[in-house]
Parts: sequence; C-alpha cells; structure tokens
Amino acid sequence: MKNVRDRMDVISAYREVGSYRGAGVVCQTTPKTVKRIIDRHEGGGGPPARKERGHNYDTVRELVAERIGATLGRISGKRLLPAARAAGYAGSAHNFRRLVTKVRAAWRRGNHRGRRPGVWAPGDTLIIDWGVQGGLHVFCAVLAWSRARFVRFAADEKASTTLGLLAECFETLGGVPRTVLADRMGCVKAGVVAGVVVPTADYVRFATHYGFRPDFCEAADPESKGMVENLVGYAKRDLIVPEAPSVGELGAANTAAAAWCAEVNSVTHSEICAVPLERLATERDLLAALPSLRPQLGGAAVTRKVDKLSCVRFGSARYSVPKALIGTSVMLSVSHGQVRVLAPLLGDVLAEHTLVAPGETSIRDAHYANTRPDRPHRAPRAKTATEKEFLALGPVAEALLTGAAAAGVSRLGTELGDVLTLKAAHGTAALLTALERAVAFRRWRAAGIRSILAAAGAAPTPRPAGEALVLTLPTVPTRPLSDYAINPTTGEVIGEVTP
Repeated sequence: MKNVRDRMDVISAYREVGSYRGAGVVCQTTPKTVKRIIDRHEGGGGPPARKERGHNYDTVRELVAERIGATLGRISGKRLLPAARAAGYAGSAHNFRRLVTKVRAAWRRGNHRGRRPGVWAPGDTLIIDWGVQGGLHVFCAVLAWSRARFVRFAADEKASTTLGLLAECFETLGGVPRTVLADRMGCVKAGVVAGVVVPTADYVRFATHYGFRPDFCEAADPESKGMVENLVGYAKRDLIVPEAPSVGELGAANTAAAAWCAEVNSVTHSEICAVPLERLATERDLLAALPSLRPQLGGAAVTRKVDKLSCVRFGSARYSVPKALIGTSVMLSVSHGQVRVLAPLLGDVLAEHTLVAPGETSIRDAHYANTRPDRPHRAPRAKTATEKEFLALGPVAEALLTGAAAAGVSRLGTELGDVLTLKAAHGTAALLTALERAVAFRRWRAAGIRSILAAAGAAPTPRPAGEALVLTLPTVPTRPLSDYAINPTTGEVIGEVTP
C-alpha cells in the first residue's frame, strides 16, 4: 500500500511524463496503480464510491419482513425457509438466517415497547410469585422499595397455602403494604374479562381483612414483575440446590429458608446499594398495622373425640395427642401439610403433626410419657402357687420361663416344680447361679439345671475371643546369594564367606 509520499511522487511523475506506463516506470510500480492514484486524486482525494452488490436473498426480503411483522418478530429462520424456497430463494440456509436476523433487528428497533424503570415508594408494593423445582414449590415475595425478600417452601400452590404464606410474610415484615402485585396465578384468580383479572372471593376477603389492594400483572409479561422473578431464580440457585430440601421435610426446609432470608437481607443489595433490613426498618413505619387475628384460611376446623389410644382420626389416619385428653373433644386444623390439634375454645395448639397418608399413624412419644419399645413386652403373670414361687426368684427366673416357652418346652409347669425342688436341695443362691448359666447356654429343662448344679462351678465358662497376639520376632542379618558364588574355573568361592 502506498503512503502519502509515494502517492505524491506518482502524481508528480505522471504530470511530467504524461502516461501511466511512463509514470509507473519512473516510480517502479504498475500502470494500474498509477491510474488508481490519479483517479482518486482527480476525484477529490477520497476513495471511490463502493458499488453496492446484490445478495441472493434480495428477492425474498419483502416476504421475510412481512412474516416477521405479522408474528411480532417471533418467527425463526428455520420456519421461514420453506416459504422462501417456494418464493424462489436458492441460497444456503445459513445465508437466509443472516437475512432473518437483520430484518428482525430492524423490526425490533422500530417497534420497541419503550419500557421505563419502576419507581417505587416506601410501603407501597409487595410483589409475589411461585416457583417450582423438583416437585418442591417455593413462594417468593419482595417488598419493592426496601428489597426485603421472603422465601418459604410448600407442597402445593393452593389458595389456602398462598394466602397462609402471604399472611406469614406480612407478619415477618411487620406490616401490610398498600398493594400486593401478583402473577395471574390460578389459586387467586376467578377469571379474566376484557384483560382485567377478577380475583376470587376468598382473596378479596383476605385483602379486605388485611387492608391491601390486590393487583395483577399483565399477561405474558414477566418484565412487569422481574424483581420477584429474579428472586425465584436466586432462591433456586442459592438455596434449593445447596440445601436440597424435600417435600417430606417442609419444617426443616422452611427453617433453612428463614435463615437464608436473614442472610441475604443483611447484606448490601447491588441494585439499591443499601442493606434491605436497614431500609425495611425505615419502611416499616409506613406499612399498615397487622390485624389482631388471622383470617380463617382453607376449610373450617373439624371436631374430633380423643379415643382410648390417645389418638384422633382424620383422613383415615391416626394422630396422637397428650393422654390427658382421652375422652375429650378437640379441634383439628389442616394447612400447609400440617395437622394441628387445637383446644376447642382457647385455640391453643395441643399437638402438631405432619399430614400422613390414609391408614398410617403419626405418634409423638411425649404424648405417652415414655418411649415406644421396638417390640412389645409381655411380662409373665403368675396364677398358680408354683408359678408365683418360681417368679419370686427374680428376673433370671422370668428370663428362663420366657425362653423355655419360646423354645417350645413341653410340660413347662412340671419343669418349674422340678426346679423348685432343686432350690430346697441346693439353696437359693446356688440355684440362681445355675439359672443364669442355664439361660446363657439355653438349657431350659430341669435336668440341664440339675447337671449345672452337679458340676458345682467346675464347668468352664467360655468367653469371647480377645485381641490377636502379636509377637515381635528378632531380626538377623541377611546376605545376598552373590556372596556364595563359585568361580567355574578355579572352583573357589568368589564372595567372602564368613562363618
């Protein structure tokens, strides 16, 4: 490429010689280069105008622009290619996708919605939404001005669950905002008329009880609630993935969620450059006061009578209550997968269980003042004089009796009488020692106990094997075999052999 000085030399040589070839010989370049430099100089010094080249997709450009406009920029090049082929396009699919990308970008520049950022006032708006991952539903709420975040887990997205978690959110925030902006979730939406969402009657009663205005975002418009959409994704990445909570452990999962909210609300938010908890302390003064009582959510509480097993039945399942309530009536309230046993008048929580499947039982050992044994224990009950005298010997006699019964000893009553005869002959102490050995070696009959007494303690007592005996053997010096090598010529030992 010629620099400015070279081009000036070419122009000067052309003026002196008057021909392209002669100027090329003088400047040691080609006539074409001389002509190009002279043409640029005579044209004003700038590069010549570039000639617009055609493309093989120019014939279908209008078709692509029409289809993109009709689909609001959503149609892809893959779906447009068959129509373009039918219209005469013969180029490659890659080149056609390039055309679609250009036309779509031009359409979006001229048809942008022109959004403006949200401007939030303190105490004005709470945004809520649901998310789900792995069968676990996560309820998320963000107080718009302070960015205070609230996250809880649930097993479903029913209206009672949503309203219950929203009430818990109000209690956590310490007040009620003026507006609650929700997605068009079916649990609180009765219908849509002319694009206007009609809330359910339960949601209206709930909003009236707390004193807020229910609002809904536009359909298919996630940007209008992007703040809570980001929270749903954040909770999935930073809470659900590391903790891996399950539907069967909602209590532990919600405890972890509360700790997570306390953590994220106590650090500086990147959008507002402030700590949400500090902003919430300021915003709480502008929130409406909480009502004195929670509204009734879901179905009404039902009455059940505590049976003799200190249990109540609900949904074909049993739930334990304190045994002091046997024979009394209690109220059952079911919400968020939890069964609460309430006092009829005061409403105090007497017991709380996780909802179980029909036919199952949920037991709390604290309701029975003892721990449930792994297997039932049926103690012997003496009726005859012989049985009473034998069981009076103590636990070892009871162990011998139950062991002999389990082993199927026939005529066990007669065997007990024979054992008591041995007591008169050998004494109580010797008999108890013999009974202990008989139980240990499963000698259930009187003849076996008699032989133990006859041995008078001379029989060996096997004990479990102890630790292995490890001996450290002495070490001796060793020598390699090369010390014993023999020279085949002389027959002498090559190495030095010492006795």
